[in-house]
Amino acid sequence: MLFERMIMRTGKIAAAMAAFIVIGSTQAQAQTWPQKPMTFIVSSGGGSSPDIMARLVSARLEKILGQAVVINNMPGAGNVIGARAAARAAPDGYTYFFATSASLANNPFMVKNLPYDPVKDFAPIALITRSNQLIVVRKDLPARTFAELIALDKKEPGKVSIAVDGPRNLAGITAAAIDFYTGTRFTMVPYPNPPVGVQDVLASRTDAGVFSISIVEAQVRDGGLRALAVAANKRISAFPDLPTAAETIPGFDFGGWFMLMAPTGTPPEIVKRMNAALDEAVKDASIRDMAPKLGFEIDPKGVGSPEDAAAFLQAQLRSEEHTSELQSHSFISYAVFCLKKK
Repeated sequence: MLFERMIMRTGKIAAAMAAFIVIGSTQAQAQTWPQKPMTFIVSSGGGSSPDIMARLVSARLEKILGQAVVINNMPGAGNVIGARAAARAAPDGYTYFFATSASLANNPFMVKNLPYDPVKDFAPIALITRSNQLIVVRKDLPARTFAELIALDKKEPGKVSIAVDGPRNLAGITAAAIDFYTGTRFTMVPYPNPPVGVQDVLASRTDAGVFSISIVEAQVRDGGLRALAVAANKRISAFPDLPTAAETIPGFDFGGWFMLMAPTGTPPEIVKRMNAALDEAVKDASIRDMAPKLGFEIDPKGVGSPEDAAAFLQAQLRSEEHTSELQSHSFISYAVFCLKKK
């Protein structure tokens, strides 16, 4: 019996020592982090709205952290390819997911057998920004207001073509919601690489489009495209005189947001340090000046804590889980409504 007790005691001591070594190793890793370049996985193509914001933030982070931040664009399957790769990445503080609202809050309700869990597979770092979309048309299309665009298509259903980023992405859901609420039948043309869609509207190969402000701002200002409305329920500083879609469809609000996520298991100290670096980055004067011009809204108080980001995501998922009917003309409520009707 004495021998057995000695063995048990030795085992407990060994286990405690192993745990101590692991904790000590994790703390040392966090204290010396970062020691090499980091990667932001973006689940959309180059030139897209998430890509633009990720590069804007990463450029400042490089100066703050003293290491390069590499943007790895992994578009496809409605954000699934990039999100899955990020979820499976090593939780060592060197790979992150620059996540969209579609990947975290929409896909769980729109994609069957989703190969990742937005809550279990990721550790939230920060809610970085909200983004807005514009409804634009080619400059020679005979529609000068959003209401006129709706009337034009309803006169000849399906004649008006509209560029979107994909049927399950933000722009695609927005266009489908316009159809649902107004009775239009726009012919949707998917462009996994939105800048190509912009070029087709500029060249009049496509009549209209729903695009993030960041990728059409210059073309709207120089007159190459005509903006009819912002797909939201309040006017924005980038285009203060532009009407909202909600002024034509009451309650219409189809905006997105971006969060930085780490794979689950990333050391908490690294999560906190990255959060602090992001907070410093978005408070930089250059980002504060540029972001609103591109349709991004950054909280003046900063990004908030990782706990704030986690609570925000949980709230988004809870509110959509209990959506049984169209309670508001919002992105996720419409998506969930459609899924439950299938």
